[in-house]
Amino acid sequence: MVFSSAVFLFVFLPAVWLLHTLIPARFLGARNVLLCAASLLFYAYGEPIYIFLMLGSVLLNYLAAILIGGAVRRGRDRLRRFLTVCAVVLNLGILGFFKYVPWLVSLANAHTPLSLPVPGFVMPIGISFYTFQILSYVLDVSRGEAEVQRNYLKLLLYISFFPQLIAGPIVSYNDIREQLTERRTTLEGTAAGIRRFVFGLSKKLLISNTAAALADAAFGSDSPSAALAWLGAFAYCIQIYFDFSGYSDMAVGLASLFGFRIGENFNYPYSAVSIRDFWKRWHISLTNWFRSYVYIPLGGNRKGEARTVLNRYLVFFLTGFWHGANFTYILWGLWHGSLMMFERVTRFDRLTEKKAFRPIARIYTLLCVAAGFVMFRAESLSAGFSFLGAMFAGRGSPSDLGALLTPWAVVVLLCGVVLSAPTLPTVRRRMEAGGDKMARVWSGVEFVLCLPFFALCVMTLASSSFNPFIYYIF
Repeated sequence: MVFSSAVFLFVFLPAVWLLHTLIPARFLGARNVLLCAASLLFYAYGEPIYIFLMLGSVLLNYLAAILIGGAVRRGRDRLRRFLTVCAVVLNLGILGFFKYVPWLVSLANAHTPLSLPVPGFVMPIGISFYTFQILSYVLDVSRGEAEVQRNYLKLLLYISFFPQLIAGPIVSYNDIREQLTERRTTLEGTAAGIRRFVFGLSKKLLISNTAAALADAAFGSDSPSAALAWLGAFAYCIQIYFDFSGYSDMAVGLASLFGFRIGENFNYPYSAVSIRDFWKRWHISLTNWFRSYVYIPLGGNRKGEARTVLNRYLVFFLTGFWHGANFTYILWGLWHGSLMMFERVTRFDRLTEKKAFRPIARIYTLLCVAAGFVMFRAESLSAGFSFLGAMFAGRGSPSDLGALLTPWAVVVLLCGVVLSAPTLPTVRRRMEAGGDKMARVWSGVEFVLCLPFFALCVMTLASSSFNPFIYYIF
């Protein structure tokens, strides 16, 4: 089930929200049971078999955390490390089996005399996200930074909560632990959640899906002109940002409807002045995960320049590989790692402190990000390099743009450009600076705008087919 579907919008969500509201706030346990059941139903709608895999994963880590917590309490450090390594290997083993084994078998068949049968199973939706989330809990328990959760239902809700189950954000257990035991819904929080959800839905259906049609046309062309290639790269940047940030907005909004607060996952990354700045703003929860559980444990930048270079390349290799079983993702990750090292060597951050240099820095960052996303979007390395060649070779005429750049597409792309910058937060801050009255006016404007946006989304749904999110495949 996806958020941008009629079943979710008009059946599942209203029913779950109404039942949750009817349960008195003092019966929080009953509300948790309802949300667990709803989340499992949400997942089983698309993955009826793999729901048992998720339940088993939560049970495995529930027991592992109890054992590890006991070892921490008794000061048995060797046992703690052994149990932690076993938990990490088992979790990554399950993820690797479903996500990478078919690809590795295909590679072996293509480059060796072997002729192994390629597994035909479908990768479980969301396995990358919920595996990393449950691993963060186990690792925090091992470090002594999180208390062991002995209530299986609460741990299951932490992992399976449907707003962020499929595509994040990856929520830290410590950030939500108290909310599993004590939280309340308010009229203000519900209104804010509705607004946030509708704006996220609009990002997906109105902007991302329109940009996707342009990107698909460009990347699907056998010999795109330079103009079409640049349009395709630009459109894909718009598509992936509004698709993924739209999902994250919907997740934050849905969580607010049920009294939960989860962190932001995007902070206007296309306004970044460096690649380092970009990764502080893009997919924030994944960046934080790799920094906390890979980069810092490896030594970070504390063990000399050579080790720092190795650690950063390893992190970006894993970041790319986490996204999927394809060399294009790996190269995308290494591209960003190389740019980060370039900026470190050249002291690029010092240049960005100069206001006059910032426009150049933003152009550099956008071009680098766009080039990386071309490889990210490509089906293969050769296709990616061919598309990049089309962008910079300058062959062909722009006549193939006429049928694509309809008035609606142009308007949507322009809206994408404006909304990719922190335009709305700037307006909001200025309105709020005018006092409580102006803040209420702005809040009312946002709520009123929800109505036509939601109506447009419904009309779009009625005339379109299945609308999966890009990050569902990861």
